[in-house]
Amino acid sequence: MNDLPIKFIYNNNARKNYSEKVSVDVMSQEQVKKVRNFHKSFPEYSVTPLHTLDNLAKRFEVNKIWVKDESYRFGLNAFKVLGGSFAIGMYLGQKLGMPQEEITFEKLRSKETREKIGDITFVTATDGNHGRGVAWAARQLGQKCVVFMPKGSSKIRLQNIINEGAEASITEYNYDDSVKIAMKYAEKHGGVIVQDTAWEGYEDIPFWIMQGYGTLIDEAIEQIKALGDDKPTHVFLQAGVGSFAGAVQGYLASRYKEERPVTLIIEPEKAACIYESAKANDGKPHAVKGSLDTIMSGLACGVPNIISWEILRDYADMYAICSDNTAARGVRILGSPIKGDAQVISGESGAVGMGVLSLIAEAEKLSKMKDLLRIDEKSKILLISTEGDTDPVDYRKIVWDGKYPSYDLL
Repeated sequence: MNDLPIKFIYNNNARKNYSEKVSVDVMSQEQVKKVRNFHKSFPEYSVTPLHTLDNLAKRFEVNKIWVKDESYRFGLNAFKVLGGSFAIGMYLGQKLGMPQEEITFEKLRSKETREKIGDITFVTATDGNHGRGVAWAARQLGQKCVVFMPKGSSKIRLQNIINEGAEASITEYNYDDSVKIAMKYAEKHGGVIVQDTAWEGYEDIPFWIMQGYGTLIDEAIEQIKALGDDKPTHVFLQAGVGSFAGAVQGYLASRYKEERPVTLIIEPEKAACIYESAKANDGKPHAVKGSLDTIMSGLACGVPNIISWEILRDYADMYAICSDNTAARGVRILGSPIKGDAQVISGESGAVGMGVLSLIAEAEKLSKMKDLLRIDEKSKILLISTEGDTDPVDYRKIVWDGKYPSYDLL
């Protein structure tokens, strides 16, 4: 990446003309409360931990660092189930003519519901976490699931999906082409595609998936307030197709308006569809092609979610791309904490925010980026570890064997 470990684009318009931006009412507190009530209806629901890393904050010369740890979500080691379960719930609820407020796990799982709707097969493409979440939700609700994974996917992640009762396989194609395969399968077999990216004519389910992710940020803000702080000053969000980042960004913009936290959107350098869309500067989403090769497999996506893109275009403060080494550095920092701080077991896609923060804090070459983000001794930064060690073999290669070594920062 030339002489910079991170490249970035500052969004000069993020804080201007609020009334002219795309609406974020879909991620309002009122809407997200309904989503949380749905998730609370599952017996497995509990609020995931928010860790306060005070000693690391001192090292990085900021006020606070919080890490939301999604490795505890529903026992699935990743946050993705929040979106998949809510989307499936909403789909089934609509088939039943059920008001959103009445859609619960118990009702969807009931014998009466099964008799009314029969067997449904939910189909998806995934690097692992999303597919596992969809498979889990389908099984919990007595339905079937078929999953397609891109070339190079972890066999451990494949087996985890199979263990949830799904029919799953690894294709010979990248993520975006695997989505096309899933679509063709669903069309041929009468299945329902559950994908977290939206395109023209396919928006309802991706929209519900995004709303499902609202539970996560609503919990985090609730936890921060319980600790005595009002809100973070900064939130770092990793992006693949952008659904997760767009959901959190939409929630923050809806809740805090012009007083929302500063947001940084982070992508792998070889799968940077949000960054490239921002770089084009024409307001439109742009796809990137190629192998999308990165250890951040959950972010290895080339086509933006058109719903999320508009939110990120209008409200995000900065877009950045980084190398795999940056994500690996984040994995090691979280896994080897300063004494007194909590240890967080985070996968590559979950830890990239920490990797980026560490370089902003310690690399003189990134001083301009730090200044534009207004990171200083008063900053209170929220990171979201979206996954645990979903591929424990690769995790240990990074942590134990030093795979993808860090930069010489000095």
